[in-house]
This record gives sequence, C-alpha cells and structure tokens, in this order.
Amino acid sequence: MSEAVVPSEGWGVLHLLYTVDRARAEADAGGAKRILDAVASLESDGHQVLTFAVLGHKADLGFMALGPDLVRLHEFQQELAGAPLTPAWSYTSLTERSEYTDDEERARARLYPTLPMKRALCFYPMSKRRASDANWYELDFDERKRLMGGHARVGRTYAGRVVQLITGSTGIDDWEWGVTLLADDPAALKEIVYEMRFDEVSSRYGEFGPFVTGLLFPPDEALRRVGLVPA
Repeated sequence: MSEAVVPSEGWGVLHLLYTVDRARAEADAGGAKRILDAVASLESDGHQVLTFAVLGHKADLGFMALGPDLVRLHEFQQELAGAPLTPAWSYTSLTERSEYTDDEERARARLYPTLPMKRALCFYPMSKRRASDANWYELDFDERKRLMGGHARVGRTYAGRVVQLITGSTGIDDWEWGVTLLADDPAALKEIVYEMRFDEVSSRYGEFGPFVTGLLFPPDEALRRVGLVPA
C-alpha cells in the first residue's frame, strides 16, 4: 500500500455516484461481489461507508466514504472502477470544525464523526455569495459569527430527526462546502432545508449546487435494488 496521506485535522470524504452498466453486469457474475468486497475492505481499514440507492435518474447507486487516509479512499474509488459501474458524479471534501464555535465536543464530532444508519440521505454542495451587494467575505468576523449562530440554532431544532455533516471543499472541489443530511423521515430533509432558506445566511448569502437524494441500505440490499445481485 502507498504511504498514507492524512490531513493534519479532519478526515477525507468522498461522495461517489454511479449508474449500473447492465451489459457488463450480465457478463460479469462477480461484479457485485467486487463491490461488496471493496466496501468491507475499506471498513476493515478504519473507514466508514454509507451505501444508498439514488432516487431519480441522476444515478443508480451512491457511496459516501470517509476516513483518515486519502490514499485509502482513492484505492476504494479504484476498486469500484473494476465493477460494472459507470461514474455519474463525485464530490470531494474534508471534515472540518466550525470557526464560529469554541465547543470542543461539537468540533470533534464534526471532525471525526460516526455516521448512523438512517433511512434516507440528501447531499448538496454550496458556497457563500460574493455579489456586490451581498458579499459574505466582506463581512467582519463578529457579524459572520452572529449570522451563523442564528443559522445553527435553526439546525439544532432538528436534533434527533436529522443528522447534519458539513464538510469543507474550498480549494478541493467546485463548491466551498458539502452538506450531508441523514434522516429516517424523508420529509424532515425537505423541512430543514426549507426552513433554513428563510435564514439570512441562506436567503442572502447562500448559493446551492445540485441535490442528490437516496435510500440507505446495507450494501448487499442496495446492490440488489439496483439490479446487481451477488453471485
């Protein structure tokens, strides 16, 4: 194995979306097993993987993989390349602490999260606006902290219903943050995003990328639901 690439703080995060190559799947009886082996191997190496069946036609199958070693995450990506899957989209980010809180317990939970197995997942990237009349980066720190405090209070009203993981991607991918939301009730995903749209951080300063929503399953069940059945 190549020498590890480990961030000085936080973990690497990959969101990987694929369509199933039906012709390759029919010709390769071991394709599904290679996916299951790749997931099991990554998890045994101290990383986490959530597997989900994508709702809609943006993709068929998705993986959220996170952990300390970017080299190991890339190896997982390459292992999936050998399966009957066609890449549809991906997003790369790092877990990060919020610069607006001094709560060490909360910072650690963001940097080194343990993700629960909920029923549904929603992911979207976002950035802060730089418009001439609404430039987030021209605000001083105290004003940004005040605004983010109100934004966070809205999010905390969903504690127990929605698990939120905000990861940083400035300089790493096309947007500045990735937002992963996990819930048992899909309606809660819609509700939290809708309510936050009225908060000034979103309504005045937020810009949003594409949304992907999926149903979370154990890997073998997710594969079965997208037509990949282990031999």
